[in-house]
Amino acid sequence: MNMPPRPWPTGETERLEPLVRRMLANNPSPFTFTGTQTYLVGDARGLAVIDPGPDDAEHIDALLGAIGDAPVLAILCTHTHRDHSPGAAPLAAATGAPIIGCAPLTLEDDGPRADAAFDTSYAPDTVLKDGELVRLPSATLMAVATPGHTSNHLCFALIESGALFTGDHVMGWSTTVVSPPDGDMSDYMISLDKLYERADRVYYPAHGPQIDKPQQMVRGMIGHRRMRERQILRALETGPVTIEIMVAQMYPGLDVRLHRAAGRSVLAHLIDLQRRDQVAQAGEDLWVLAA
Repeated sequence: MNMPPRPWPTGETERLEPLVRRMLANNPSPFTFTGTQTYLVGDARGLAVIDPGPDDAEHIDALLGAIGDAPVLAILCTHTHRDHSPGAAPLAAATGAPIIGCAPLTLEDDGPRADAAFDTSYAPDTVLKDGELVRLPSATLMAVATPGHTSNHLCFALIESGALFTGDHVMGWSTTVVSPPDGDMSDYMISLDKLYERADRVYYPAHGPQIDKPQQMVRGMIGHRRMRERQILRALETGPVTIEIMVAQMYPGLDVRLHRAAGRSVLAHLIDLQRRDQVAQAGEDLWVLAA
């Protein structure tokens, strides 16, 4: 998989609107696209940093350079994957800012992961609930709970401009991996419906370009997931099928490095369909239509 050219050099800020700047971390991969995008929100009187990114000294130094003399009043994390939250601790140590945002991830079991990407060292000073506010001198950010990609995922709405920082819930380059046990397709679809009912002007995702037609994008994502459901049900019409075979049928031409991630999303769909009594498990990795 050849990575696309970066839209903006790493370590430099791009101003998206008066209160929002974006910086790209140097961590491109099949999971992160061109890299994690960290957002600086506010002005010289006080800033919030959204998704500080990986614990990478060059990225943290570049953020500190972009921050300059402005006080950092909050470090916000949408969720605790290692490309999003590990930079919070060194940035907090350098600025004295509190780490605010999603809850630490608590897993019921230690099942397999698509990329072993969870930040177990994440330690927030304050956990935000849905609808709670972070007030800056020039801006107000509201937490929007969007579980699904992970159980602790938050988006952040910039009240003054109608922008929504969507983390990995809605991305500008790909659909989101939903990997059980912490990823939950039912929750993910509910969260998509929640965003569709909002009137946000623009989405700023953690990966990929900004999304200028948010409702159109979300409507398309809902339709895409329903299409995947139909593909799964059709695949099971002939009898028991493994997830591996379903991935090969449903994702022709997909980079083989992403097959496991695709399989995790297929599993999330199967679990959701099982809860709705449409499919059943017939073996360790065999699935059938429910009787």
